[in-house]
Formats: sequence, structure tokens, C-alpha cells
Amino acid sequence: MLSVSPEPSDTEDLQEVRLVSFSSIEGLNTSSLVLSAAGISHRIQFIHSHHIEMYVDISVLQEAQEELRRYSDENRNWPPAPPTDNYAPAFRAMAPLCIAGLVYMYALSGDWHVRGIYFIAGAGDSDLILSSGQYYRLITALTLHADIVHLMSNCLLGGFLLHFLLLTTGNGIGVFSVLVSSALANLINVLVHGSDHHFVGFSTAVFVVIGMLCTMNYSGKSRSQSIHFLMPVMAGLALLALLGSSGERTDLGAHLFGLLCGLLTGNIIRLPIFFVWRDSFTIQFCLISATLALLWLSWHRALFTIL
Repeated sequence: MLSVSPEPSDTEDLQEVRLVSFSSIEGLNTSSLVLSAAGISHRIQFIHSHHIEMYVDISVLQEAQEELRRYSDENRNWPPAPPTDNYAPAFRAMAPLCIAGLVYMYALSGDWHVRGIYFIAGAGDSDLILSSGQYYRLITALTLHADIVHLMSNCLLGGFLLHFLLLTTGNGIGVFSVLVSSALANLINVLVHGSDHHFVGFSTAVFVVIGMLCTMNYSGKSRSQSIHFLMPVMAGLALLALLGSSGERTDLGAHLFGLLCGLLTGNIIRLPIFFVWRDSFTIQFCLISATLALLWLSWHRALFTIL
């Protein structure tokens, strides 16, 4: 909006003067509403698409200028800039530590072998889980890998994605959410598959992380709530199709349920209380401790069962 000196109109009565000129329809609409709200009559003249003029009677010129000036002053910094989330955990090497833990477990277990002690004790086995109640296998199976290629693929992609998730959630909330969601995804997969289903690998957790990132990083309000909901789902399914649905030994069910559990978990930790918990060192520390305790207890029970 550009204010100019009062100037008589060439086409109208000499008592009418030009108040302002506009280059866009948005500024014109705003000023017209301001004057209309103040009860000031005005006339609009379109010169061309990028030159629009507004005229008022000379008797209300000062009042009109004052109304527009007051509106401009009151709304100078409105709307405010959207808040930016500058959170970052104090310790930023948690994802590499998690990957180092997977590599260490692979160094202990080696490649898949039916007589390998770690695979006997901790590999996912739907029969033992459902009939014998060995639910700790839902967790221990996440830390085992069939071979070095299986391990490296999960470490490279999983470590990269997990790092960015933990920058958003904090270390404690992030690793605890991923572990619990991954165990839940494995349980659902076992229930769907039924008996005689065996599984190992961190890929379920990788897709949990993908689901959480798809949900948590989708921002902005859509006019259509259905589109607002479907956008992260479609993004996650696209990643599922690209990354997790091919290969002779690919467990598509584990990937799919990992993605769905990740989407659910991501929605839960987007609740307002999450930001309070995220800034609490005590909560983050307790959740990291709980994650380590779950892993230790699961492997302790697994090895104790066969020894």
C-alpha cells in the first residue's frame, strides 16, 4: 500500500481526492474493509491489473488516512512468524551407539545358524512366542541379523533415520518408543502369520522410525482433514514399496506393521504433553534406562532359558 499526496480526480467532483494507490488486490481489499468498518465512504477505480486507486471525499481525507495509519501500526508484525523448534538433545551420538550395539551383537552371534546359541535363544519364533510365552523374543530378535549384508543395510538406513528422529524426540523418548513399537509390530506380525514363522533383524524398527518421522514431520493444516491424515500414510507406504517389499527373505508383514505402529506412535508423541516431557532430563534419562533394562532383561531371560 502506497500513500500519496491528495490529488483531485479528473473524472469526478473536485471534492473527491485520491487517498491511496495499490499494486495488488489484497491491499485494496484490506484498506476497503478498514474504511468500511469506520463508516468512511470511498470509491475504487481500476486503472489496470497492477494499478488500483481509492478515492474519498476531501472532508474525510484526514480521518481516512488516520484509520489506515492506525491499522498499519497495529498490524505491523501480524501475523507473527510461526514458532520454530530449535530443540536438540545434549548428547547427539545415541544413534551411532545403537548401531554399534547391533554390530556388537552380530560379532557375538555371527551369521544365521540353526545351532547358533544366540539364534536358538533369541531369534523370533512364532510357535515359542505364542505357545510357550517367550515374548522376550519380540525384542531379542531385533538385535540379531542373518548375515553381514542384512546387518549393514539396516545399520546404514536405520542409523541415518534414527539420528534425525532422536533430534526431534530426544534420546530417551525416541529409543523407548522405537523399541516398544517394534516389539508390538513383531507381535502383530506373529499373530497374523500364526505358527512356523521365524524372523530376525532391526528392519522392523527401521520402519517404525520411518512411520514416526512421516507423522511427526508432517506439518501445516490442510483444508481437507482426510488429506491431512493420508499424507503421512501415503509417504510411508511409498517408502515401504521402495525399500521393504522386495527380496527373497523379506518379511513384508514386519515392515508393514512396523510402519503402521510407527505412524500410531508418532501421532501419540505429537500430543502437547510430549514437549514438556521432551525437555525433562529426568524423563529422558528414565526412558533410556528403561530401554536398556528391557534389552538386558530380554537377553538375560533368553540365555537363561537355554543354559
